[in-house]
Amino acid sequence: MELLNEILQTVLSGISIGCVYGLVALGFVLIYKATEVINFAQGELLMLGAFISYSLISMLNFPYWAAMLVTVVVMGLFGALLERTVLRSLVGEPVYAIVIVTIGINFFLRSVVSMVPGWGTDTYGFRTPFTDRLVRSGELVISWEYIAIVLITALLILVLFAFFRYTQVGTAMRATSQNQLAAVYMGISVTRVFSLTWTIAAALGGIGGILLSPITFVHMNMGSIGLKAFPAAVLGGLGSLPGAIVGGLIIGVTESMAGFYLPEGWKDVAAWIILIGVLVIRPQGLFGIQEKKKV
Repeated sequence: MELLNEILQTVLSGISIGCVYGLVALGFVLIYKATEVINFAQGELLMLGAFISYSLISMLNFPYWAAMLVTVVVMGLFGALLERTVLRSLVGEPVYAIVIVTIGINFFLRSVVSMVPGWGTDTYGFRTPFTDRLVRSGELVISWEYIAIVLITALLILVLFAFFRYTQVGTAMRATSQNQLAAVYMGISVTRVFSLTWTIAAALGGIGGILLSPITFVHMNMGSIGLKAFPAAVLGGLGSLPGAIVGGLIIGVTESMAGFYLPEGWKDVAAWIILIGVLVIRPQGLFGIQEKKKV
């Protein structure tokens, strides 16, 4: 019974971390579906969102939920500004050039955070409504912070599903991801869709940051989570939104189990081993669709 509780606790911990990986992976997938570009700054958007929420809660005494709302709005505006000022001018350029720019944004954001007074290279934390609250079921003990991550992620998935399925803007985004030229012929503004895509991706990064902060604390290296979320996006299928969440959960649980039961060091490579194993069998990912291009 003790072993079962231990396994359940480890799996539940992995699911909660996997939800954060899934949110970051959603940002990768959204931008890739719309622009066919991998945004390697997605992890740093999470880090920036975490620092903004830390400042709002710890320095300005914002309530947790108000801080989350403001963080989402600020990060959304930042994503739109980033697309408008930096990335829109690169439309039509080779894909590798845009990817290099996102890597540059990655290092730029990390450097800026390290220079901001009150942020810097130190590690911070803040209390949430779930801090020090536990759920007990027999010998099984689960922190409400982990449960909150799962519940909020599930709510976000439902909201995004409804947005893409039932709204006109969501339909336009889906049409653009399928065929940009056809979308233009139908009167859809592709540039506005690109801007909205970056807005949503940045907002998701901000939410991931505020959810992850109580568990890993706030520090300038939080952006390295992108190295875990990217395999999650590829594992699920780089063009699949449900695949991003499933991939995140698989990576999160695998990492948690490896960190608990395997020797030190396996935790950091487990995600990549799983990714390589799946791609050998199914190169398009678990939920991806294999496309053949005629040359």
